[in-house]
Amino acid sequence: MNFEKTLNELENSLEILFNQKYKGYTKEAKKDIKEFLEISKEKLKRWTILLKNGNLTLEDFEWLITSQKNLFHLKALQGVGISKISLGHFKNKITETIISFISKAIFI
Repeated sequence: MNFEKTLNELENSLEILFNQKYKGYTKEAKKDIKEFLEISKEKLKRWTILLKNGNLTLEDFEWLITSQKNLFHLKALQGVGISKISLGHFKNKITETIISFISKAIFI
């Protein structure tokens, strides 16, 4: 598994997710996505390897990814007045997407 390629594909997936929910803010959201993935890159890589090697359960992996959602600041969306509740729901969707994407990349 090429982690850098997987990370780039994940970034593209997250950009599509943003575009589906908040169409006019894709450019701003790209910066937020890149920032989050850069901050979380080493942890994501380590956890992905542990999951792939069977040293981490899928449930533990999900918990670890969910623990990172507060690092996803969504500054662009906050700046245009999207409610905190809506952003919270969207952060949940982001973590679900990350978990789904990485687990599929490993187990397929």
